[in-house]
Amino acid sequence: MKKRGILNAQLAGCIAALGHMDLFLIGDAGMPIPPGVPIVDLVVTAGVPTFEQVMDAILDEAVVEGYTIAEEIQEKNPRLLGYIREKLPRVEETMITHTQLKEMSKNVRFAVRTGEFSPYPNIILRAGVAF
Repeated sequence: MKKRGILNAQLAGCIAALGHMDLFLIGDAGMPIPPGVPIVDLVVTAGVPTFEQVMDAILDEAVVEGYTIAEEIQEKNPRLLGYIREKLPRVEETMITHTQLKEMSKNVRFAVRTGEFSPYPNIILRAGVAF
């Protein structure tokens, strides 16, 4: 049995299968996931697990070289924007509209659904390389 890191078998497998420049999404409980995109559904109840808990766990195991978020987060959820920038300080940031983010989500390898209920806590991450 694995004793540390991500213990969810589906999520651990998805992360292990990432290649350089692959896109993947971490989203809230209501983010629409396009048909055909595999979903790792971690939602237990409203707020559980939080976006931050899931993001922290994923960042401990995945190399990220860039991310895309909705520009609406600047006004609607500045606290979460600060958290994202703190966690990914030297990573390329791209902002697009939430509508464009939903369209872009059609190209992700997988999506992780959290229990987050705050506004615009959705991010598309671009995998980097560990060497």
